[in-house]
Amino acid sequence: MNKPLIILDRDGVINFDSDDYIKSVDEWRPINSSLTAIANLTRAGYLVAVATNQSGLSRGFFTPEVLADIHDKMTRLIQDRGGNLDAIEFCPDHPDQAGPDRKPAPGMLLRLIKQFDANASNTWFVGDTLSDINCAKNAGCKPALVLTGKGKSTLENPALDTDVPVFNNLLSFTEKTLS
Repeated sequence: MNKPLIILDRDGVINFDSDDYIKSVDEWRPINSSLTAIANLTRAGYLVAVATNQSGLSRGFFTPEVLADIHDKMTRLIQDRGGNLDAIEFCPDHPDQAGPDRKPAPGMLLRLIKQFDANASNTWFVGDTLSDINCAKNAGCKPALVLTGKGKSTLENPALDTDVPVFNNLLSFTEKTLS
């Protein structure tokens, strides 16, 4: 039997978000409870992956090398807590030239589901924006909204389905999932 898969958005879920983009390793600041949450999921036998829009690449705000360094820092800090990221998918597309991978399109999630031979209907995608929630639905996954990042403003969006479960943060999602 395959391990269950949980997919996470990055900015606003794992780390503090910025309207000015996360453009450097120093600007990437973890939400400490999220690192703990990922470690708890890992210890419980879950596969954990990240799917993140990174239009800052196409906008020229940072280079692929800087993004790789940011992801190295994120991975290292998660490992320091005893957690693991099994995969990281990112989409560099500018919103005005969005391809099949830019959320809310499901391309990144579908690739991860295929990579881990997961069942989409049993896979959670945790995010903080309406785009994340719609991406989960477009991929056939279970959406969850966290109130970190842009989550509080997303909760006030009338386009958000009332049946989407809402959690204070990734740790509260994890505690509910593991209970």
